[in-house]
Amino acid sequence: MLTCCVHPDGCFRVGVHQPGITGYTVRNLRARNYPEILGQLPDGREVANNANFPEGDIAVSGGHPVYEIANAMPFRGCTYIDAGWAGPRALNPASIAIKRPAALSLRKHLSDQGIQGLDEVAVRNCIASLPLQLRYALAATSSDAEELIWLAETCCSFIYAEGGKHGQHRYPSGPKGLLYEEHQGRARPLISDGELFETIANNPHLPDSYKEVMVLRPGAQGTSPITADAYHDGPDAGQGGAIFEYLRANSYIPGGHYAANFAHTSRRYSIAELSLADMRGLRHLYYQRIYTVLGAQFGLEPPEQGRALDEDKLETLRLAVLEKALACDGSYPHPATHPATLWGWNFGYDFSPTGYRLHASHQMIHQQYALVPESVNSSTGLTMPAFTCGDLVADWATRYQKHYHSDFFSDYLRCLEQNTRTDGQEGEASLMVWRDANVVLFAPKAQVSQWELNLMVTANTAQGPVGNIVEANASLRASIDQAMLIAQQVLAKLGATMVTSIEYSKRLGLHNGQRLLYAFLPKLPWAMGGFTEAQGRYVCGHYPEDFAAACRLQLEETGA
Repeated sequence: MLTCCVHPDGCFRVGVHQPGITGYTVRNLRARNYPEILGQLPDGREVANNANFPEGDIAVSGGHPVYEIANAMPFRGCTYIDAGWAGPRALNPASIAIKRPAALSLRKHLSDQGIQGLDEVAVRNCIASLPLQLRYALAATSSDAEELIWLAETCCSFIYAEGGKHGQHRYPSGPKGLLYEEHQGRARPLISDGELFETIANNPHLPDSYKEVMVLRPGAQGTSPITADAYHDGPDAGQGGAIFEYLRANSYIPGGHYAANFAHTSRRYSIAELSLADMRGLRHLYYQRIYTVLGAQFGLEPPEQGRALDEDKLETLRLAVLEKALACDGSYPHPATHPATLWGWNFGYDFSPTGYRLHASHQMIHQQYALVPESVNSSTGLTMPAFTCGDLVADWATRYQKHYHSDFFSDYLRCLEQNTRTDGQEGEASLMVWRDANVVLFAPKAQVSQWELNLMVTANTAQGPVGNIVEANASLRASIDQAMLIAQQVLAKLGATMVTSIEYSKRLGLHNGQRLLYAFLPKLPWAMGGFTEAQGRYVCGHYPEDFAAACRLQLEETGA
């Protein structure tokens, strides 16, 4: 028996735990009572803890149903939905949201409290003398630009225009740079606390001129070479922008990986600042690099040095790579045998006063990508498979085919189309958020993080479903880029500030029916992960149908 919510009959399988129907009895093994007074009511009556110490065995009845939904791909675990939590949200899907934090200024708060004698110097000294934990909290949450500058000056030294004193030349020019020191033959900025420095620099309310010298200028975060760039401007490009591709040579991926970061001249700290042209620029660098690396491995003539590929040349290169792949019939030159793409995006930065970094390395929007070989040499001299998460999907689809004699992705799409409400009640039943002729964006029946969205490619080639970006033509790439932007916009409008996005792709040269799939995984304040998630058990406070409805409501507001 397979543990999976997808079935060839086109109906999702949902388990129901209903303790309220049959009930159950718990043997009472308590030896003593521990009576305590908890407090009192307004009329003076005491509130005691008698209910915690019942006599005899405990009969449990009337519990809420709990729905158990094995993930469509079992390696992603199982989701549990408590009807007691999900029921109220079903009545009002618009309630699925996170409240935005209020503006915060320590100096304004002190002034509002009537504390006397706090001029600028006094407030600056107050901030500088705060315990480090409180400075961490202020660095992450303050919305006062001047306050953040003062805070930054507690952990680094700015260089201002010649003859200028602190407080002068901040606006509009800001600082010229940072004070550096020489260390082991290399220049490095004088920073007394790296975590405080990065948290301030990642606060969107810090003036851009300070962000630039702290972390955004090329070279501010190291010597990684810039290996490509993308530019866009004009009436259809929003505010215009520039994006750099950095090579991370010393990487967790053999052969290095690449990071597409917005340039210091084109800051993007929130999804609201991200345009479709921006998204296409980010993704263009991904497509361009993967096609170029594969082209080199196939012996194709390299693109012209020092020049980006336009859309026509990009498509020409893709088709040439694909032709080589099909002609080889899977026999690729080393080390590209059945390579796979790796793509990911951590959006959102946060840092807790207790010293925990909660998400990405940088708040400014950036994406990472690489090419993963099929195998790697082991320490014993033998070869072993090189890991990529897309292989887990391929393995599962093979198991599903053997068990049901049916195609997993075809059945999955049919289940999505024919979905009925998880709780069996009347109301919203669709899991779909957005779709076009090439892709579908939807709320998965079993969400591994609350508010998870998935993007699945529905387009096909002559060889079968599109399973990777090498098989994706220009029209499909445009659909993927647009759907990604919509997914991030919807989640941001709901209040998500930290989202991890990953790609599940098919290895090049395989024709196994695998479809290209993306997962968008928000981290919510009340669901950061714990022992339950470590077991692959994901507790959810809403029905997926109601979350899809909440997303569509946000989508209607954007007009997409």
